[in-house]
Amino acid sequence: MVQIHELDALGLAAAIRAGEVSPTEVTRHTLDRARRLGPEVGAFVHLAEERALAQAAEAEEQLAAVGAVAEEPGTLPPFLGVPVPIKDLTMVAGLPMGAGSAALAGFVAPVDDGVVSLLRGAGTVMVGKTTTPELGLPPYTEPDVAPPARTPWDRTRSAGGSSGGAAAAVAAGIVPAAHGSDGGGSLRIPAAACGLVALKPSRGRVSPGPHQVDGAALAANGVLTRTVRDSAAFLDVLAQPWPGDHYLLPAPAQPFGQADDADPAPLRVGVLTDPVNDAAAPVHPETLAAVERAGRVLQDLGHHLEPVAVPFSPEQWDAFMPLWAVGALQAPVPPEREELLVPLSRWMREIGRSVSGVQYAEAVAGVQRLARQAALVWAGVDVVLTPTLAQPPAPIGAMRDDDDPAGDFAAQKAYTPWTSMWNILGGPAISVPLHRAEVDGTVLPFGVMLGARVGQEGTLLALAAQLEAADPWPAFAPDLPA
Repeated sequence: MVQIHELDALGLAAAIRAGEVSPTEVTRHTLDRARRLGPEVGAFVHLAEERALAQAAEAEEQLAAVGAVAEEPGTLPPFLGVPVPIKDLTMVAGLPMGAGSAALAGFVAPVDDGVVSLLRGAGTVMVGKTTTPELGLPPYTEPDVAPPARTPWDRTRSAGGSSGGAAAAVAAGIVPAAHGSDGGGSLRIPAAACGLVALKPSRGRVSPGPHQVDGAALAANGVLTRTVRDSAAFLDVLAQPWPGDHYLLPAPAQPFGQADDADPAPLRVGVLTDPVNDAAAPVHPETLAAVERAGRVLQDLGHHLEPVAVPFSPEQWDAFMPLWAVGALQAPVPPEREELLVPLSRWMREIGRSVSGVQYAEAVAGVQRLARQAALVWAGVDVVLTPTLAQPPAPIGAMRDDDDPAGDFAAQKAYTPWTSMWNILGGPAISVPLHRAEVDGTVLPFGVMLGARVGQEGTLLALAAQLEAADPWPAFAPDLPA
């Protein structure tokens, strides 16, 4: 008999509509697992038990109101009763939002951010806030204010970052999906470390409104899931405009939820395994094996593969750094609490202070030039295939170096030499957990990443769904607790 936590989000929503399980049963089951397993993997900084049970009761009222037609598509919100936590970089009205930092402790969100409103409108139950590193800066989740987020595949290793708690919650079978965000790989990095699916949408696809703005437009909201179909369906929920949007893409010709059923025409797939932001970054053999495995499957599906070049040099990639550093400086940290920040955050903010107006403007222009340059280099392909990470999930503490923040940042670059490229270019990118291999006596997941031109999420979802159908990945780590 299938357990509640074994269902993906769409499967759980269908079971709730069919009356096989009630929203309250689902929520109680989820909260029980969150209390038992959450601390083991560092998933949550705050559980919202009373709110979650109240929202579950509201879902039951909605089900009762529609009666026998509950199973018919469209009569109820698509994810009614499905538990989905929110990353602690995002506001949920009335709940703390510490952004992984002692310097921001005590802040209580006055409003729901837009993505929270959209997820609530889709019927999800907000069970809690997930762990993030301070200000969401590094690709590991090891804040001073909470336990580190660990991958359930090997609890001595990091769940990645900055959506590390979200990934840990999904991979541990606590929730079927979790909200996250991605400013340099922060959805895709933890997806790869935890054996999950994560799509970073195109610039302009998921609005930061109505309370936030795009700024440098490097970051995007999204979800971590176990299946491509869930990622597609959640994109339909989140891809809604708000008044005053600065970047706005036209709506797709068909819902993204139908993209995973599409059969894309033979595509030209460019293969890139050379690191982008650090030419000397060491690349693990199983990382390359993951790309080779994906390539074989894609060729068997009729797609055409060819090698492509790195689109810009590591020196040109440095255009990203002033934008990120100034972004760290924009965090509303009171001057008297600056000393409570971890060394990496203080280092990043000092770099931000050193950036002049002209330098910032040049960084914005430099990123736009890189997008044009990459478009020319990759003009002959539809999709680019890379590893997601250069190495297996990193051991806890392997990258964080409070004595040498610059060395810490260099290690981050070497670990993630491909992910930030898609934040710079603005195109969508999806990580799927296609490969697994034994490392130091433990089987670990290895992700591959597919990226495309701005607005081509449908193509990526259809291609990822083909990979999933042809070479399925396990939903959970081998030793997932009951």
